[in-house]
Amino acid sequence: MNIQPYRHEVKYYECDKMGITHHSNYIRFMEEARVDWMDQIGYGFDRMEAEGVVSPVVSVECRYRHTSTFKDTILINVTVAEITALKITFNYTMLVDDRVVCTATSTHCFLENGHPVSLQQRFPQLYNAITHIEN
Repeated sequence: MNIQPYRHEVKYYECDKMGITHHSNYIRFMEEARVDWMDQIGYGFDRMEAEGVVSPVVSVECRYRHTSTFKDTILINVTVAEITALKITFNYTMLVDDRVVCTATSTHCFLENGHPVSLQQRFPQLYNAITHIEN
C-alpha cells in the first residue's frame, strides 16, 4: 500500500506574533495526518469510534528543526514505529520544500468502555493492514 503524505497549508491564525507557526500547532498537524493515514488504509478513526473503540494519546514528542510560516505547505509523512496488541506508535516527518521542520512521535492505546482493548483481537483486519504496510 502506498500511503501519500498529508498536506497542511499553514493558516494565519496558526502563527505567533513573530509570524512563525506556533509550536503547539504541530500536535494538531500530527492528528490531522494520523486521521488521514487511517482513512488511506481504509479504516478511519470514525469507523473505529462508531464501533465503540477510542484511541487516546498516551505520549507525544516533537523536535522542532526549522520554522514554518503563513502559507507554507507542510508535507507530513506518517509511518508506524511500533505496534503491539495494545498500543501503536507513529513517527511523523514534516517538511517544507524538502527541509525538515519537525520530527515527532505519538503513542496511542485502545480503549473500549474505558478499558484497554487488544487491537489485534478487536480489529484484526485493521491490525493486519497496519502490520503489512511497508514504511
